[in-house]
Amino acid sequence: MNGLNQTIAGSKLLAVADLIRLQKQYGTALLLLPTLWSLFIVSDGRPEPGLLVIFILGAFLTRSAGCVINDIADRRFDSQVERTRTRPLADGRLTVREALAVFVVLSLLAFGLVLMLNTFTIALSVVALLLASTYPLVKRVSHFPQVFLGMAFGWGAVMAWTAVRGTVELPPLLIFMANIMWSVAYDTLYALMDIKDDVRVGVKSTAIFFGPKVYGAVTVSYVFMFLFLCILGYITGLGTLYYTGIAIAFILSLLIVWRVRRRAGLPEVAFRGFLDNVWVGGLILLSIIADLNL
Repeated sequence: MNGLNQTIAGSKLLAVADLIRLQKQYGTALLLLPTLWSLFIVSDGRPEPGLLVIFILGAFLTRSAGCVINDIADRRFDSQVERTRTRPLADGRLTVREALAVFVVLSLLAFGLVLMLNTFTIALSVVALLLASTYPLVKRVSHFPQVFLGMAFGWGAVMAWTAVRGTVELPPLLIFMANIMWSVAYDTLYALMDIKDDVRVGVKSTAIFFGPKVYGAVTVSYVFMFLFLCILGYITGLGTLYYTGIAIAFILSLLIVWRVRRRAGLPEVAFRGFLDNVWVGGLILLSIIADLNL
């Protein structure tokens, strides 16, 4: 009996790992990167180690909790889509009650980290929780869930700034806006993988909305993203290394769109284009760190 219980417990732990995408941390990176842009700028390139740990762990916990609530909301859709039908809630490895318990634990752990910050940042964390919790519902009523995703993923930049300064200023808002445009770009590429299934089951996305103009829309999103980042550099007094880095990142973004468009219709190419945005964001972070420290 003990062996059976251990087997069941082990299978449940594996299912929870799948639920929070433990082996797929690119989502955590995309959430964390704009937060780090903000944190390094507000800290003049040298953030306190404690704040780094809080926001890195917070990004992991928040993204994991977001995956859980997303799968709870989408469990019936997921079972009808080829790419997602093996998710733990869609295939029955976990129950909704078990998933809710995981969500509560992750949310409490994340809130425990936030309690180490100042009062204003703690208050802002409530907005982060609301954004993460309601995002999965947007795709049912709007073709622009990617905008809402950008808001959810960009809010960490505002919190990082207030954790250091205790006030909201223009630079984190520029990062917030840049991240919305970035999320529209990369998550539209991601949505191209499921566009046929999404149309069939009734899920909305920017990939469906833009239709044959989707690659132009993604390009425009990147243009506005880097426009906001240029204004950010001017406002904060960043220099040559920063502008060189974001120029290279912009060219890389255009190459991503070109490559996905050239092989349109191949889900693996769209996914590769989505993943390459982690390199774009990482390059932007490196350019900020280099400019502030060299």
